[in-house]
Amino acid sequence: MNKSPLKIAALGFQHVIAMYAGAIIIPLIVGSALKLSSEQLTYLISIDIFMCGIATILQVWKNKVSGIGLPIVLGCTFTAVLPMIAIGKQSGITSIYGAILVSGLIVVIISKWFGRLARFFPPVVTGSVVTIIGITLIPVAMNNMAGGEGAADFASVENLTLAFGTLLFILFLYKFFNGFIRSAAILIGILCGTAAGVLMGKVNFAAVSDASWMHIPHLFYFGMPTFNVSAILTMTLVAIVSLVESTGVYYALGDICEKEVTEEDLSKGYRAEGIATILGGLFNSFPYTAFSQNVGVLQLSGVKSKNVIYTAGGMLILIGLVPKIGAFTTVIPSAVLGGAMVAMFGMVLAYGIKMLSTVDFSSQENLLIIACSVGMGMGVTVVPSLFAQLPESMQILTSNGIVAGSMTAIVLNILFNIIPSTKQTQLATVQKAS
Repeated sequence: MNKSPLKIAALGFQHVIAMYAGAIIIPLIVGSALKLSSEQLTYLISIDIFMCGIATILQVWKNKVSGIGLPIVLGCTFTAVLPMIAIGKQSGITSIYGAILVSGLIVVIISKWFGRLARFFPPVVTGSVVTIIGITLIPVAMNNMAGGEGAADFASVENLTLAFGTLLFILFLYKFFNGFIRSAAILIGILCGTAAGVLMGKVNFAAVSDASWMHIPHLFYFGMPTFNVSAILTMTLVAIVSLVESTGVYYALGDICEKEVTEEDLSKGYRAEGIATILGGLFNSFPYTAFSQNVGVLQLSGVKSKNVIYTAGGMLILIGLVPKIGAFTTVIPSAVLGGAMVAMFGMVLAYGIKMLSTVDFSSQENLLIIACSVGMGMGVTVVPSLFAQLPESMQILTSNGIVAGSMTAIVLNILFNIIPSTKQTQLATVQKAS
């Protein structure tokens, strides 16, 4: 169904709002840990937003070389945060970007063969992964509802009022309206919640007045990249884990859009992420992967048009070039974002459960795969220090609930479903030959 440019813009902005907090948190965490100056931190935030737009367009634009062609929004993977900080502290910030460049190149090289591993991701794995993603995102929403972790007024009555007021207003719009208003319920809810925040004195416009009008991306802003073998191995492992995370998002969106995701599609999707990561290394931003929170926006709005995501990508590029425009989105109270996130992230969880509904639950093996993977994902999220004594190279796989749960699902599926079927095939071949 054709939509007016204004409606497409509003829906695209809704996707921008959904991923914006996640997009700016990573440069803030990494930049603060590496003690960057305010000017350097401003660049890091701006270039990350800019590159999110470039990466998103690369992924949505399906061509002969790259792009999966699904309405996917890309952002920096949270899996990379701790490894990047560790590399920066040990070898310097230029080693981070040398490692990102090489890891992106490796992803491009292996994308063709990585796509052939689709049989390792049946619904019992992808459904578990999407469910884990939803579960691990919920605490982020809860912290935001309370005002943001570390906030002086954390869990105050005002924050809870804003958060639940925003959530209830979104549900009200979704229940009693149809068409555009229903599809843009999250955006309208966030705008109204922010207006309420202004009346409550919870909005500070200082960031807008302090921000500059223009930002120009710089090639190798932090200096020429340096190449450290340990750093390269670390970021390559992060990149491979990110591909596993993205695979679940690809299948989820393929199901939502009623489009079969083929091995060739997977290869092009992986290749687009690799190219985006290389560009991130060149302009000193980050490695990029599919953002799962936007799946919730897509599911709630019901709008599956790629034009909406192209528009979101263009908006991200514009915001990245003009920091003063981007500063307006930073004034949205955390509690308002948290209220909206409950609906969006909850939909990711619900969709994971829907994907699992196609699994054969009469199989004890499948039940064990789901039980152990979801349990591990939730466990590591609740107790992140569980594997703190392991070497840092191993903590890449164990310090993140999504990664730990996903890897558990993949390994157990191989153990319970793929190896037995392989043996049965070999036995059948021998019997036939005899």
